[in-house]
Amino acid sequence: MNNLEQNTHLLASKSLIGSVVSIENNSAKVSLKITKEMIVDKYNLAHGSFVFGLADYAAMVAINEPTVVLGKAETTFLKPVVLNDELTAIATITDKSHPKKSVVSVTVSNGEKEIVFEGNFVCFVLKNHILKK
Repeated sequence: MNNLEQNTHLLASKSLIGSVVSIENNSAKVSLKITKEMIVDKYNLAHGSFVFGLADYAAMVAINEPTVVLGKAETTFLKPVVLNDELTAIATITDKSHPKKSVVSVTVSNGEKEIVFEGNFVCFVLKNHILKK
């Protein structure tokens, strides 16, 4: 259930970086199913960029400002992700001591509730869109 309306990354691809499940004050939940197009080998291993993209997207939605951008990420891949995994990212703002800078903690779990990825994302809310001149 969404308590808040999504205000950022409105054109993000649900099939590549996930679907927003819920947005609360200072947190977001986003899900992604791993598809054949994300697989890199005969063992059905998914490329890590899709897991990272899901986590990054969840962090942006937790902040939920139209001009939010990623500045830095410290991440750890903990378990492999494979074809048909149903991933869930939970993003929580852990530090909002500066008005334009936030730190967001993100965990990504698979369908068995195993944590496959975790990270801290340093995000900035800009005055204008990063590409606006």
